[in-house]
Amino acid sequence: MPSLHILDQVAIPKGQTAHETLVQTTKLAQLAETLGYERYWFAEHHSTRGLASTAPEILMAHIAAHTSTLRTGSGGILLPQYSPFKVAEVARQLEALYPGRIEIGVGKSPGGIERTRLALTDGMKKDLSQFDRQLKDLLFYLSDSLPSGHPHAGVKAAPLVPSPPPVWLLGLGENSAMQAASLGINYIFGHFIHPARGKKAFETYQSHFSPSAFSRQPQSMFAVFVICDETDEEASRIASSTDLWLLRVEKGLDSRVPSIEEAAAYHYTEQEKKKVLHNRKRMVVGSKQTVKEQLQMLMDRYQTEDIMILNNSFDQLEKQRSFERIAELF
Repeated sequence: MPSLHILDQVAIPKGQTAHETLVQTTKLAQLAETLGYERYWFAEHHSTRGLASTAPEILMAHIAAHTSTLRTGSGGILLPQYSPFKVAEVARQLEALYPGRIEIGVGKSPGGIERTRLALTDGMKKDLSQFDRQLKDLLFYLSDSLPSGHPHAGVKAAPLVPSPPPVWLLGLGENSAMQAASLGINYIFGHFIHPARGKKAFETYQSHFSPSAFSRQPQSMFAVFVICDETDEEASRIASSTDLWLLRVEKGLDSRVPSIEEAAAYHYTEQEKKKVLHNRKRMVVGSKQTVKEQLQMLMDRYQTEDIMILNNSFDQLEKQRSFERIAELF
C-alpha cells in the first residue's frame, strides 16, 4: 500500500499575503493528517517574493504544534550555507519537543544566486565541495560519534534525546544516491525537478546501501507535482497556472502563482509551449484513474511506494480537493 506525503513550497498565490498563505498551509496540514498523509515537509527558499518558506525548522515546529501524529520535516535545509553543529542542535531541539515526529532532509543546493548565498553566510564564501564533510559532521553530531581526532571533538549537540531524528538526503541523480547509500541514510529523489535520472538513482541507492545507526535498511521516496481532478481536461486546466508559474520561476520573474484566468489569457511563444510540455514530465496531472496509473508507473520504476506530493495550485480549495482525491485512490 503506497504511503502518501506532502512537500510544501508555500507558494503564494497572486493577491494573497504571506500570512494568508501560511494560514492556509496550517489548514492543509491538518486536513492531510485526517486524510492519512504521513509526512508534511517544508522546502527552503530565500530572497523571493513568491515562496513563504524561508525557515523550514520554524514551520516544522508550527505544524507539529497544530497536529497530533503527522511527521514533519525539511525538504530540505541548505546545509552548504550553515554549520552542521547548528543544524544538529535545531534537529535535536525539535525532536525533544515532538519525539518521533521530526525528520531532517538536507540538500546540496547553494541557495540561490551568489548575492543571496553571501547574505546567508554573512559574507563568507562557502565551497560546495565541503558538502560531503558537512553531511558527515551532521551525522556525527546527531549520533554523538565525533571521532577523537575531529577538530571539534568533545562538542555535544544539545539537548540530549533518546534517538536522533531520521536524516534524508535530497538528490537528483546517481551521485547523491550513492552518497546516501554509503552513509546509510534515507534518500528522496526530486522527480519534480529532474525526472530523467530517477531510475538510475534509485538503482544505485538500493544496490549500494550500507546499514547504519540511522537506518538498518534502505528507505526512499520520490517527490512529484500532482494535480488530480474529476477529468483529465479539468485537471489540465487547473495545472495551467502551475505551467505559467514554473515558466516564470525558471526565467527569474514573478514567482507568485498566477490565476487560471491569467494563465488562459497568456500568449505563449513556440519556445515557451515546448518548455511547458517538457515541464509536464515533472508532473502527474489528470483524473483519479489517470493519476493512479501514472503514480503506479513511477512506483514501479523507482521500486518505492513512498510518494511525496507537491501542489502549487492557485486555488486553495482545488488544492485540498486534489489531495482528497489522491488519498481516496489508495
